[in-house]
Amino acid sequence: MRPKRLLKFICLVYFDGRKLQALTAAERSAFDASSYAYDVGLQKQGSYLIAEALQSPRSARTVSVRGRKVTVVDGPFREAKEPLGGFILVQAPSLRAAERIAAGIPLAKLGSVEVRPVFDFS
Repeated sequence: MRPKRLLKFICLVYFDGRKLQALTAAERSAFDASSYAYDVGLQKQGSYLIAEALQSPRSARTVSVRGRKVTVVDGPFREAKEPLGGFILVQAPSLRAAERIAAGIPLAKLGSVEVRPVFDFS
């Protein structure tokens, strides 16, 4: 029997950084530990591919090209109450399974996680 092929999904994590800053040192330490433990659990089950936290939206630059003109502006293209704060690239057998993974991401309790399939060019 052929094993079921795993699909890739990106979990885009949006949250208001002020909510993290409002945590006490003990709460932040516990939160960080739970985030790390969740990633380790995903690795053990074979779902984790990579995860990265992003710097503040203030450090972002938005680049656009129209014709031959390149424009670079400070910050994200649009303001958001919950800016993109990081991502986790996972593999799962289905979108539903990826949604369950996203629901377990600790930052989902402070913001939201957009789950999007990665396009397979093969």
